Amino acid sequence: MRLVRHSVVRVAAFAALTLLGSAAHAQQQVLNLYSARHYQTDDALYDNFTKATGIKINRVDADDAGILARLKSEGSASPADVILLVDAARLWRAEVDGLFQPVKSTLLETRIPTTLRSKDSGDGSQWFGFSTRARVIVFNRQNVPRADVDSYEELADPKNRGRVCTRSGSHPYNLSLFGAMMEHLGAAKTETWLQGLVSNMARPPKGGDTDQIKAVASGECAVALTNSYYLARLMRSDKADDKAIIDKIDVALPNQASTGTHVNIAGGAVARHAKNRAAAVKFLEYLASDAAQGYFADGNNEWPAVAGLKITNPALDKIGKFKTESVPISVIGMNQIKVQQMLDRVGYK
Repeated sequence: MRLVRHSVVRVAAFAALTLLGSAAHAQQQVLNLYSARHYQTDDALYDNFTKATGIKINRVDADDAGILARLKSEGSASPADVILLVDAARLWRAEVDGLFQPVKSTLLETRIPTTLRSKDSGDGSQWFGFSTRARVIVFNRQNVPRADVDSYEELADPKNRGRVCTRSGSHPYNLSLFGAMMEHLGAAKTETWLQGLVSNMARPPKGGDTDQIKAVASGECAVALTNSYYLARLMRSDKADDKAIIDKIDVALPNQASTGTHVNIAGGAVARHAKNRAAAVKFLEYLASDAAQGYFADGNNEWPAVAGLKITNPALDKIGKFKTESVPISVIGMNQIKVQQMLDRVGYK
């Protein structure tokens, strides 16, 4: 009886250890993702990572500002492992605020250009850009000559009085553009330019980028700023209404004869207090893979960060190749505080 009892105890102990080991293994196979990528098409991207690695993704969705505020309030108790943001200046701001941790990865350093990742201070980069999108100008092809809108500066020219519409000036996409413009023009000229934009508005800023494109097509305004992937999405649509919109508009890639078109990035980082660091690094490396990079291009109409990849997106092909500006992301981030003050002074809502 004593031998049987001891055997039962040993079996029970072994079973308990096995369960604990399985639980620990299951714990390792989880990735907590805070994402500002609000694109339903990204679901396939995350599913493919889980299929390839067995790592389950728990996702929290919010905008860039909401994610950064949440990370600050959670502090060291934050469950976040990976952070995905859709604005370069917000990535820089999070780095400055100490919300990320450095990652040293040969794969990421090889595939992601230095211009699309934070500076390596010796222990790795704090964040990596995985896709890019251009801030382009759409215009009504019937009543606006391309020569009137082939630079950002011309949006403030009196010849475009009553033609322009934009989303809020304080939206990250516009703040990043304006921060870059401040580097090109200087503070005084940038404020004058912003005042000119306000004077040229066809209506008060409202809506998102797709709304601006639709407003141009409907005649509510004649010229608008938009991120390229919103335009490409409409260009690829099979819906009759979307096709009608594209038939009425055209796109200008600004400042090709001077500073180049402003390009923003979407990128990712490992959270400072990540509990699943190994899985987090593996996820970032996955985002730099050919499969994921191709998905950014074909699934969400963004240009991949990895150079030399062949993409099969007809909308991006139609937009074509173009010269991009070269303002450092850190400079754009630092300029935004002054830019916001300018927006308040000129009444750019």
